[in-house]
Amino acid sequence: MLNYIWAGLIIFSLVFALATDIRELVEDPYRNQEEFPVSVRLPADYSPGARRVEVDVLIDPATYEQFYGTEVTPDSVYEGVLVQNQEGRQLRFGEGMRLPEPLGTIQAVNADDEGDPIRGTVRADFQADSTVVQTAVEFPTVRLRKLRDIAQAALDFAETAATLSLSLIGVLALFLGLLKIAEVAGLIHSLSHLVQPVLRPLFPDIPEDHPALAMISLNLLANVFGLGNAATPLGIKAMEELQTLNPSEDTATNSMVMLLALNTSSVQLVPPVLLVAIMGLQINQLVFSITLATLFSTIAGAAAAYFLSRTKRNRASNPMALQDEGGARSEE
Repeated sequence: MLNYIWAGLIIFSLVFALATDIRELVEDPYRNQEEFPVSVRLPADYSPGARRVEVDVLIDPATYEQFYGTEVTPDSVYEGVLVQNQEGRQLRFGEGMRLPEPLGTIQAVNADDEGDPIRGTVRADFQADSTVVQTAVEFPTVRLRKLRDIAQAALDFAETAATLSLSLIGVLALFLGLLKIAEVAGLIHSLSHLVQPVLRPLFPDIPEDHPALAMISLNLLANVFGLGNAATPLGIKAMEELQTLNPSEDTATNSMVMLLALNTSSVQLVPPVLLVAIMGLQINQLVFSITLATLFSTIAGAAAAYFLSRTKRNRASNPMALQDEGGARSEE
């Protein structure tokens, strides 16, 4: 079902992007391949042979509003750089400058990885004795903006997914190896016996002293102390142990659902490591809020899993209940 939801969202985003791009192609709000009139104020020591010249770009607000058909009022003066070479002249706005729409969108679409400012082609002649030159600038074209954004986002997240998967290999190997050592040493059995009084009310389907109880407790403790990477292999191992008790291969048991609810909404006594890395010492101001919010989320998640598992519909689909009913019928 989740795959269909993701497929529907992707199709919807592509249709929305295509509709937006077609509308922009028809209305042409960026005035592609048209020259926008501006004035360039040259410095007193301007030389026509200079490679880069710092200038001021003068924009008439009324002309801007009429040319782009917008109610946005731009500033009258912008810092810029006039680049001159054998191929011609280019006018660039200053780096980090906040430009009005639609110039802001034109800059965002055509910016490279280094955030190069917006540039446009200038065809006027600049003389050494000029102070203010009336000219026009043709900015880069903007087409299929939304589709390009979706394609770039897909590539970026594909790279993120690959990087995350590779980074988790070492963590998974480390903690699964430690779990194997603990299992051989008998620590898992001892821990399951220790946490049994606490977890048994939430997981009544798990037999006494089963290794799944120990794995569940380790997973919950890792979440409580903000060890997200450690909680992942422990949660996977706990699900594997629960699957050994599941007579069905494609339906989750109540214990699996309860573990997923607790794992997703786990109490956080220690903020997550990633959040600490981002916020630093400022995270101390949120410790109480995080603990309180996650406590209520855990209570809500556990209560929802508990009461929903007892509804007539969910009881009828519980693999453990179906197994018990089948065993009882065979005995009769």
